[in-house]
Amino acid sequence: MTEVKSPWKVFLEVLSTLNAVMTFLVVGVACYILFVYLMFTSLWPLSTLYFIWMVMDWHTPERGGRRTTFMRKWKMWEHVRDFFPVKLVKTAELNPNKNYILGYHPHGIMGAGAFTCFGTDSCGILEAFPGIRPTLSVLSGLFRIPFFRDYIMSAGLCPVSKQSLTHLLTKSGKGNAVVIVIGGAAESLASTPGINTVLLKQRKGFVRVALEFGADLVPVYAFGENELFKQVIFSERSLCRRLQDLFKNILGFAPCLFAGEHFVILPYRIPVTTVVGSPIPVPKRVAPTKEEVDHYHRIYIEALCKLFHEHKVSYGLPESHKLRII
Repeated sequence: MTEVKSPWKVFLEVLSTLNAVMTFLVVGVACYILFVYLMFTSLWPLSTLYFIWMVMDWHTPERGGRRTTFMRKWKMWEHVRDFFPVKLVKTAELNPNKNYILGYHPHGIMGAGAFTCFGTDSCGILEAFPGIRPTLSVLSGLFRIPFFRDYIMSAGLCPVSKQSLTHLLTKSGKGNAVVIVIGGAAESLASTPGINTVLLKQRKGFVRVALEFGADLVPVYAFGENELFKQVIFSERSLCRRLQDLFKNILGFAPCLFAGEHFVILPYRIPVTTVVGSPIPVPKRVAPTKEEVDHYHRIYIEALCKLFHEHKVSYGLPESHKLRII
């Protein structure tokens, strides 16, 4: 029986989710504007002092960041989780004496499942995998944005850079689970309801990193991620698509023309179920060969496809539904 939510609970869910969406869309730009604006007011010492602090603190994101328990357990994230709702499903144990790279698919428009499950503790990640410390890796450029960098670091987010991954997998002990949204910004351009497409065929860097540090690979699939927004998909050779690709190449993320329900930018209330697959044992190779990278990349794709097809019917997809890998 479905639980009936009070009007106050619904209001809190909508407000919290709207806040999360607006943070994703405009807070980064707003922080830049605020930083520059303060430089031309009587409060210019604040911007100056912060700039000095940011320079001194420049490498902190690549050295594990600065996560806080308060931010990860903030009550607001529970309201965001309940809005859809988002659920984390465990299919196998993760040994806390090993390190892991979790490949998250698909990106969707905003990666709602990735952030809710791994960027916060609201979905029970710590209880599901005792001894495991999840770290969601995101676009490195976000950590160059004044003020915003400190906000996302407090949630435990780190850059998806080689230096950051090296630190997490070699200098932070064991039990680290680095979560990478493999398809990235390019995959968001293929996000549309009713279709499950992942950008993976040529994405092999995460496999090489796993081999270099002996980190086991774990496929993760979020059913419902692509259903949260409707998007206008432009053809490959159209002017709009070329502009999207140009923007992505310059700034690292792709502007999508999308719409949700209320206020247009609020996502649809569709369940997102994030299924964590079984770990794939990966040996440590100081200098992995192309053949080794290709071999474990194939194994990873097979494991992801198996995970998808084993669970698709349980989460609302027909038996005939295919996973498209490009």
